[in-house]
Amino acid sequence: MTEGALVLEGGSLRGLFTAGVLDVFMERGLVFSYVNGVSAGTMNALSYISSQPGRTMKVDLDYVHDKRFLSFRNMVKKREIFSFEFLFGEVSQTLVPFDYQAFAASPQKFEAVATRCKTGKPEYFAKGKCSDIFAAVQASSSIPVLSRMISVDGKKYLDGGVSMPIAYQRAFDQGYDKVVVVLTRHKGFRKKPADRWTEKAYRRYFKPLPEFLDALEQIPERYNRMQEEMDELEAAGKLFIIRPAHPVAVSRFERDKMKLQKLYGEGRQMAEELLPSLCSYLGIPVPEVIPEVVERENRTISGGIG
Repeated sequence: MTEGALVLEGGSLRGLFTAGVLDVFMERGLVFSYVNGVSAGTMNALSYISSQPGRTMKVDLDYVHDKRFLSFRNMVKKREIFSFEFLFGEVSQTLVPFDYQAFAASPQKFEAVATRCKTGKPEYFAKGKCSDIFAAVQASSSIPVLSRMISVDGKKYLDGGVSMPIAYQRAFDQGYDKVVVVLTRHKGFRKKPADRWTEKAYRRYFKPLPEFLDALEQIPERYNRMQEEMDELEAAGKLFIIRPAHPVAVSRFERDKMKLQKLYGEGRQMAEELLPSLCSYLGIPVPEVIPEVVERENRTISGGIG
């Protein structure tokens, strides 16, 4: 196990870039001792910690057109654009089984970041300590307005990205001096303020939750400030960042499988290209590919993309 921290940004289906990176890590046996994730980053973390390469890619690509997984019909019926009931139910139990036993047994520390609706502040839920880590993952991944609030220990939460889009400082605060961040946007990307229709929807929907509304309205400023800080930390050699080389032409709710598969491939390619410098940063030799892991990955994705 590598004594270092792995921090995963969200981005809904843009998380397929991250899935490509993590599949390369798993094929090489690169296991970080601490992982945290926000939104789609938590979903990627689940398959990484359970050591199931290929699983995230297969779920996203096989079911992106399945209305049970992603549809505005879900909004009407369940008040969530992504159906967690389907994802953590039939998908994880039967269609593309999640290895709950391996996840629980993993010595890796894992935290999911979610935003508490009452305070607008980030909270961190740790595997093995949180009463329901999968509810915390759902909370972290629940997009404001497009998802209902998720209860964890009697408190309401939504998307971790509202208050803490990239939890690299959390990794430093946990005592790690080697921190690897996987982003889903290219270098230099900056968020623009929300359009007036989105702002209007936020103010109407979250009027009873002024602190959460404040956090929503501060997203661009907070995100852009963090990007500046990460660039400085990267230049100083204190942070190692893996991100797309070019602007990502994939939306959060992308339905084009070719675009999604290409983004996954770009994540794999970037991880392979940066592996020598990454290992140098971590102070470890470049690990060889583990044939058994690749074979398991091939079994996972066998049958092709539906």
